[in-house]
Amino acid sequence: MAIYMKHMSCLFRWERAIFLSRGSGFNVECKRYVRGLRRKPVRVILPEYVKAPPAAIVKEKKDVKVQFRAAELERGDLTKTRTSSEISSSTKSANMVGKSDQIDGLRFERAFPGDKRLARLVSVARSRTFREQQGKVLLEGRRLICDALNAGAIPQTVFFSTADRLRELPVDQLRRATLVKVKFEDIKLWSDLVAPQGVIAIFSRPDASRLSFIDSTHSVPLSLICDNIRDPGNLGTMLRCAAAAGCHSVLLTKGCVDVWEPKVLRAAMGAHFHLPIYPSLKWEEVEDHLPKDVTVHIADSTSGSDPNRESQMNTTRAPSKPGDYGWVSVKPGHQKAHFEECDSESDSDSEYAGLSLPRVDAKLYHENWAQSPTAIVIGGETQGLSMEAVQLAEKTTGHRLFIPIVPDVDSLNSAMAASILLFEGRKQLLKAMQTSRRKWSSKAERQLS
Repeated sequence: MAIYMKHMSCLFRWERAIFLSRGSGFNVECKRYVRGLRRKPVRVILPEYVKAPPAAIVKEKKDVKVQFRAAELERGDLTKTRTSSEISSSTKSANMVGKSDQIDGLRFERAFPGDKRLARLVSVARSRTFREQQGKVLLEGRRLICDALNAGAIPQTVFFSTADRLRELPVDQLRRATLVKVKFEDIKLWSDLVAPQGVIAIFSRPDASRLSFIDSTHSVPLSLICDNIRDPGNLGTMLRCAAAAGCHSVLLTKGCVDVWEPKVLRAAMGAHFHLPIYPSLKWEEVEDHLPKDVTVHIADSTSGSDPNRESQMNTTRAPSKPGDYGWVSVKPGHQKAHFEECDSESDSDSEYAGLSLPRVDAKLYHENWAQSPTAIVIGGETQGLSMEAVQLAEKTTGHRLFIPIVPDVDSLNSAMAASILLFEGRKQLLKAMQTSRRKWSSKAERQLS
């Protein structure tokens, strides 16, 4: 464009010189025309304009700026308006961030538009890897948060929708936490509950050794060991049953689902803060969390031989691998069955082929098996019990407990079987404790008489 205009100007000057030399009465003046583009105006610079002094260039630039500004005002450009609105909104947001209010002496912040703290913390708390690395857990609902605060858990951030929701919590125990008031729509968006309660809290990952449990006075010397429990709903129900039965503690071996999974928390209904729970334990560490004179029993679903074949066979068939163990039984006819050495030829694919399996006697669940400190091992529905669980039962002279059910029924749910065994164990332990008290009182009366 610049070259084209340069040639045109030279042509005009040449024609003007010809007309003037001939004495023509016409006065031709050369004018420069600048084409204004829609998107970006382009200013054409002529050769003589380039050689102009700097002062003239500065003046020309000022004139061009004035023209551009006038053109913008005529068009009613909205770009400047949008920029000013964005600046005003950002200034308003900055003022809202710095603004803080009080509720019953507690200072809280108001979440500004676009605040991503709730989304970021909820996303972190839902991932097991981030929970373990950052040491944070997510608790939702008034009851669960109150149980955690009463047990001594440390809150970090509490998101609430209204002041009434915050007043439902122990206010004195929230002074070290960051309180953020958000819209109920934001909580509903990130909530896992069908009916959100308007309060979500982020806690430091609780340590069972540092929590205080109120219901310890009603506990009995009974422990629950969860082995390969993969379903969150089953694990949460088992924790809830253990708390209701007054168990002394709950031990989770490696391979179980994370105890702080949101689904586990919902199913447990606050059981995490009613009894000690020790997760991700190796089998060498399990014995360290049990009393020295404890008896470990395992829940079994296999009953050895088939009743239809008992008339033809005098011996019972032992399970070939620990995976054959379960949590309930449909055939109660093997109370004195023992585990023999596996036949490597008959079960060459077995992981434990050629190994000598532990010898553990079977017993009905309602017989006397809980007369002293006791622990029950419940296996998962898919993996079953591990070899270490059976070995620990043999080492402590425990039994394989089974629940007889009607024929043509596969088995009970692991959580259901755990609840039956736990409450039966509680009943037997309480009866044994009452009997020991009577003996002690009668003996004391004889000595006094």
